[in-house]
Amino acid sequence: MAENRKEYDLDAKWDACLDLSLRRFVYSSVAGAFSGLLLFRSPVTRWASVAFGAGVGLGSAYSDCSRLFDSPTANLRSSNISDSPVSQNRLTLA
Repeated sequence: MAENRKEYDLDAKWDACLDLSLRRFVYSSVAGAFSGLLLFRSPVTRWASVAFGAGVGLGSAYSDCSRLFDSPTANLRSSNISDSPVSQNRLTLA
């Protein structure tokens, strides 16, 4: 009966999601700040560029995290989130 019960490793999923969210937020905010410095002269538009970059990063992280939480634990990779199944990399012993 214990074999039929699905166990989820939520700690690893939360860690991967938090790491992904922080990285994308920081990188896209820096990209927004850099592009704001290059393209705009007004401080208001520069801050708007930073806010837009942060929003793009958080939105991207949210979509990947929601896909991560909907998938089974076996597809979890902390460094790279991809759509390729893990079962292709395993050898079956029959």
